[in-house]
Amino acid sequence: MYYQTKPLNRRTFLRGIAGASLSLPFLDAMVLGSVSSTALVPTRMVCVGTGLGFVPELFFPRKTGRSYELPVLLKPLVRHRNDFSVFSQLDHGTEGVGGHGGVHAYLTGLLSKNSRGLPEANISLDQKAAQFVGAQTRFQSLQLASGGSDANNTLSWSSAGVALPQLANLRMINSLLFRKTDPSQLGQLKSVYTDQLSILDLVKTDADRLMRKVGERDKEKLDRYFTSVREVEKKLIQSKEWLDRPKPSVDYQLPPEADGLTFSERIPLYYDLMALALQTDSTRVITFASNDIGHDAGGLGVTRGYHQLTHHGKVESYIEELAIIERFHTTQFSRFLDLLKSVDEPNGKSLFDNTMSLLGSGMGNASSHSNKNLPLMLAGGGFRHGEHKLYSKDKGRGTETRAANLFVSMLQRFGLEIDQFSSSTGTLTGLEVA
Repeated sequence: MYYQTKPLNRRTFLRGIAGASLSLPFLDAMVLGSVSSTALVPTRMVCVGTGLGFVPELFFPRKTGRSYELPVLLKPLVRHRNDFSVFSQLDHGTEGVGGHGGVHAYLTGLLSKNSRGLPEANISLDQKAAQFVGAQTRFQSLQLASGGSDANNTLSWSSAGVALPQLANLRMINSLLFRKTDPSQLGQLKSVYTDQLSILDLVKTDADRLMRKVGERDKEKLDRYFTSVREVEKKLIQSKEWLDRPKPSVDYQLPPEADGLTFSERIPLYYDLMALALQTDSTRVITFASNDIGHDAGGLGVTRGYHQLTHHGKVESYIEELAIIERFHTTQFSRFLDLLKSVDEPNGKSLFDNTMSLLGSGMGNASSHSNKNLPLMLAGGGFRHGEHKLYSKDKGRGTETRAANLFVSMLQRFGLEIDQFSSSTGTLTGLEVA
C-alpha cells in the first residue's frame, strides 16, 4: 500500500524548456493516504434527458425490489442491473405540469414562469452542482444536445432563471475540449475577455444608478437580469484563467463527417466525448438532451415521425416503432456506462463509481401529455443500486414524494451541504450510499 505525507496538487504541471507545460492526469500520488482513499478524486454528475419521455409500460418494471423482470426498454442495461436504480411515482407535482411546456422542469422541479421571486429562480440540478465545482475545471459544466435548440427541451437553467444554450456541433465540442489553442491567438483572446469584463463593469455601474430610480417590480426584473450578468462575468474570468493551461491530449479521432451523420450514428460520438471530458477532468457536470432524431428517420428504420409516434393512442404498430427509438436511447446510455466502467481511478474505483448518471425526462406519458410519474433511473455515483423503488403518491395523506428529493440526495453525494432543493421535502428515502 502506498502512503505519502502530502498529496500532489491536481493542478500540478510538468514544466520544461522555455516554460512549456503539460497538465497531469489523475495519479495515485494525488490521493492522500492509501490509493483506496476517496480524497481528491472528484465526484461527477451526468444528466441525460429525452424530451418525449418513454412509454410507461415499457419502462417501469411490474415488480418492486431486486427481483423484478427487466421491461423492454431496460433490457439493454441487463449487464448493469445491479448498478442502477429505477424510480416510480416521482414527479414535480403541480409545479411541473404543462405538457410539452412542462418538460423543461425535468431538472429544475418547477416551470420557469413560476420561479419569479425565488432566490435562485428555477436553477437546475446540474447548475447547482456546477456552482459547487466553480473554477476547478476548464468548463464549470457542459450543456450538450443532439439536435436543434428548443426552449421546452432545455435541461439547464441558471440561478437567474435563464435557459443555458446547448452545444450540438460535434466538431465544436471536440475542439473546445481537446484542440490546442494557437499560441498566436492567445493574446487576442485574452484581450477580448478583458474588454468584455470591462464592459460588464460599466454595465454594473449604470445598473446601480438605474436601480435607485425604478419601482419594486422593475428592481426585481433588473436583479434577475444582473444575476445573469454576474454569472457571465464569472465564466469569462474562468475562461481567461484557463487560457494558459494546456488542453489534455486524448487518443481519439472524431470522424471528419461527424455532424453530417444520422442520429443513430452521431449519438455514440456525443457519449464518447462526454466520457473523455469526465476522464480528463475538463468538466465534472454534463447535461445531454437527446430529442429530435432528425433526417432519414434517424437511421433507425422507423416509418413515422418521433413526435407522431409518441401520440400512439395505444395503436400497436405505433408503439412498436416508438419502442425502437426509445430502446436506442437506453442502449446508448448502457454503452456510456460501459465506457465509464472501463476507466480506473486512483481511489481504486472506476469512473462509473465516481459518476452519478441520471437518465430521464420531464415528460411522463407523451401520448397523454402527462408530466406525472416521470421515467427516472440513476446509475453509479456510489449509491446502493439494483432495485426498482416505488414511492407513495397519496397527496391527500401527505405522502407524495417529489423527484426533487432525489436531486437533494444527488447533490449531497456530490458534496453540497444542503437539505432542500426546489420543491423537495428532504432526501429520497431508500436511496443509500454503498
